Amino acid sequence: MIQFSFKNFLLFSILIILINPTFISAQKKTAKESAALPWEIDTLIKPIPVNRQLYSDRIDAEIKKIDLRDGELDNALSLDDTLISKVLTQSLLKEIPLIKIHIENLEVEHQEKIKYHKELLNLTRRLSHMNFNLENLSYIKNSVQNFEEIIIALQTDNVHNFVKKNKNIYTLDNINLLSDFPKEKAAVFEAVGDQYPEMMIKRLPDFAKEAYADPIVAAAAKILPGTILNYATSTSYLSDVVRRNKDPLVQTIVQIATFSKNPLKALPFLDFIHNKTKTIAEIDELSKSEKEYYKALVAAKIANPKYGIQVLNDELNYRGLLLVRVVNELHDSPAPVRFKSIMDYNAAEIYFMIIASQDEIYTSSFTWMFDRMKEIMAPEKGNDFLNRLNKSNFRTFIRMCAGYNKLAPFLQTMDEKDKVLLMKEFVANLEKGNEDELEDAVDVADAFGSITDTSLVNFLKAEVKTNYEKVYKANNKESTKGLIIYGLLSTIFNSAENSDQLTSSLSIIPPITFVPNTSLKNENGEIIVQAFFYGDADGKMSYNSFRNNFNNSNWKSSTNAHWTTYTSTGPQKIIVYANLPHNEPEDEAAQKELAKYFSQNNIQPSMVIHRGHSYHLDGSLNSLTPNVKVVMLGSCGGYHNLAKVLDRSPDANIISSKQVGAASINDPIIAEMLKQLLNGKDLNWLNAWSDLSSYFSKRGAMERDLFSDYIPPNKNLGAIFIKAYRKLSLQAEF
Repeated sequence: MIQFSFKNFLLFSILIILINPTFISAQKKTAKESAALPWEIDTLIKPIPVNRQLYSDRIDAEIKKIDLRDGELDNALSLDDTLISKVLTQSLLKEIPLIKIHIENLEVEHQEKIKYHKELLNLTRRLSHMNFNLENLSYIKNSVQNFEEIIIALQTDNVHNFVKKNKNIYTLDNINLLSDFPKEKAAVFEAVGDQYPEMMIKRLPDFAKEAYADPIVAAAAKILPGTILNYATSTSYLSDVVRRNKDPLVQTIVQIATFSKNPLKALPFLDFIHNKTKTIAEIDELSKSEKEYYKALVAAKIANPKYGIQVLNDELNYRGLLLVRVVNELHDSPAPVRFKSIMDYNAAEIYFMIIASQDEIYTSSFTWMFDRMKEIMAPEKGNDFLNRLNKSNFRTFIRMCAGYNKLAPFLQTMDEKDKVLLMKEFVANLEKGNEDELEDAVDVADAFGSITDTSLVNFLKAEVKTNYEKVYKANNKESTKGLIIYGLLSTIFNSAENSDQLTSSLSIIPPITFVPNTSLKNENGEIIVQAFFYGDADGKMSYNSFRNNFNNSNWKSSTNAHWTTYTSTGPQKIIVYANLPHNEPEDEAAQKELAKYFSQNNIQPSMVIHRGHSYHLDGSLNSLTPNVKVVMLGSCGGYHNLAKVLDRSPDANIISSKQVGAASINDPIIAEMLKQLLNGKDLNWLNAWSDLSSYFSKRGAMERDLFSDYIPPNKNLGAIFIKAYRKLSLQAEF
């Protein structure tokens, strides 16, 4: 057995990944020791002739735009993350100019060189418009490398072998280079279509008339039947492409499109219609009742269908969330009134409501629904109940139970042996799936932050160590992911109560206890804050409450037709932009006008505040940029929301709540942040939460409970985990 201290767990993980060749990609092969080939000579053999200079200049102009992304024309990208800076500088500012030289050095005809230059220009433009973040780093690096490798394959008559080994998204996106090789081109489309049907089916218009469109449509039907249904019901030529397909599952979707009175409601039952256990007419009939339709969806989920799983999940989550929203909206009503609408549902049906509403459920809604579910479930034990549900989303359920102090009552329904087995499974197999599939691991990290049972905490720590050793010994393709996940969980589990210690252990990410004041300022020394508001009743109330933060001499304001601007009057320059909460959809129009103003004046917020329900969240998150360092969600920060934030703003500190945000809590938090900034201080989360805790301790019980559901960035273990995992994954790759 491997012996090491938890103190060195994460460091050991990094070293294993970086130095053990079984865990990293094969290194680039060096050029043969022979006479230099055109793509091995990094200077022009001959000057570029005038009749090709135009294309060369266009590439240079695009490279210049990339170079200026950091504000300086210095043949280097200086971004917040040094690894991203290094990789992008090499790929975009070094390798692309070299490829241009290599093209010129080739002994090929003028028109062929022009073709290569055009495609290199297209590649450069495509990459220059991407976000320079962790999510896109591998794609950018590999796309540039793949481009030159195709050129070399073309020049060495090795296209067939190259394509055989490189049927991937990079070859697909450089596919125009293979226009003279239809068989190889078709092989790439088919292979990528089989591997990434969800991506390829969106590009169906690009290749709909080709024979290889048929297997791609068939593959997509298993993953994205909704997209196939949309094509089948459209009036474009794409409908014919789908309807001509001979695949039996595609034809079932065509039947739903043709004969169902409500195809979108019938599609979640695709597997049952395909296997002829239900008819389209039967589904149409039961869908007339919202109650019976939801019950049928739960029954379908428990039956564990083979096809249409995501469509079924989406519909089940949508319908379950609608039911919980009714309960949430009646939060001031007595329990018999508030929960009357869900009294006739069984334990499984309530369970899936809870899962569906994880981003919106109120604490009081969860606790009542949990107790009701447990009451109806009896005498069935918790483990038997979860097994009956195929353990669907069980990690999310355990995380929610931990967060709302209901984990102990749930575990008490089981025998000791079964409780141990369940919690073992909770922590096990987190290395499974693609590199970016982290929801289960984040659920484990978040749950740990809420568990107060010392024996359970120690048990989970031991299980993390056991699983770390298991993935280390396995030495397989999943080991890199597993080493990072379990190394990080160990670090978080052993430092969660000490934010300074956790910051020290996770030096690969920015500090978690504070945000430097300087990192929030733009080149003019201004801190730009953007607040999003929406036009429903709650949004208008939030906006009116938000304005109270600026009714003092520290601020001056101005308002136009779309937004209000608050500007600090003291030496610390802070500008807050808040769109007006016009009636929907004018609220969205106001946000777009503000975004247009930002773009025209090169204004980039470093802080973003979302004030509104979770179903408005996408509208706020779509505006995030890598420049944003603080994001206040004002509503639940579940995994998918955290991932969306960090996709766009990799270093963001995230403030979120376990339930829908309340103005009485949001405004004091905002006031505390503004106070620190007006005083020229860093945003210190330890100090802020200490002051806020003191403030709310003097308020009513409801406000104290609401505040206790808010998670400061230094305690947002899910966000911390995602940030660190992404950084470590890149270190392992590069």
